[in-house]
Amino acid sequence: MEYISLLSGQFPLIGLFLLLILGAIGLPFPEDATLILCGYLISHGVIPPFRALIMVYAGLLIADTIIYHIGKKYGRLIVTHRWFCRFLSPQKLQSLEKMFNRRGILIILFGRQVIGLRGQIFLVAGIMRMRYLKFILTDAVSALGTITLMVGIGYAGGNSLEHIQKDMESMAHWVIVIALTVVTIYLIIKYFRSRRELSH
Repeated sequence: MEYISLLSGQFPLIGLFLLLILGAIGLPFPEDATLILCGYLISHGVIPPFRALIMVYAGLLIADTIIYHIGKKYGRLIVTHRWFCRFLSPQKLQSLEKMFNRRGILIILFGRQVIGLRGQIFLVAGIMRMRYLKFILTDAVSALGTITLMVGIGYAGGNSLEHIQKDMESMAHWVIVIALTVVTIYLIIKYFRSRRELSH
């Protein structure tokens, strides 16, 4: 039983980790959706909270590192790459480069929280050859905010759904009780009316 319990807890964790990595290489698995799913699974007791948070935190940092190194490998040629040019246009690259030159750390800290922008920021960090240690430490701090927000949304939503389900079940019971009461009263009234009509 302990082995089965371990597997049931581990497989969803590995799944969440892989979704974050696959999303980083361009597959349609949005980071925020995966984190919200993590919060939902925690709220329903499917995965242990501490291990889940460690796993998605590691997944985020590895995913961001992959994007960073892609930017570092291709440099400015990335805007001509048939796959990555869809995420980063020459105009966007130029704009982000100017922002990085002024305040690179702040761009990562706050830009990471913006859906659609974070991947571009990590690519540009690599393109501009920002020191990896500086990048990953800044990203690690920023990722804490992302996880707190998105996992929190999933956790709150999971609890809300559970409460709604309980409320609906409770309402269903009351509806059944009321319906049976109404039918019973109707049958009693109909019975006495028929008796009265027969007596006349």
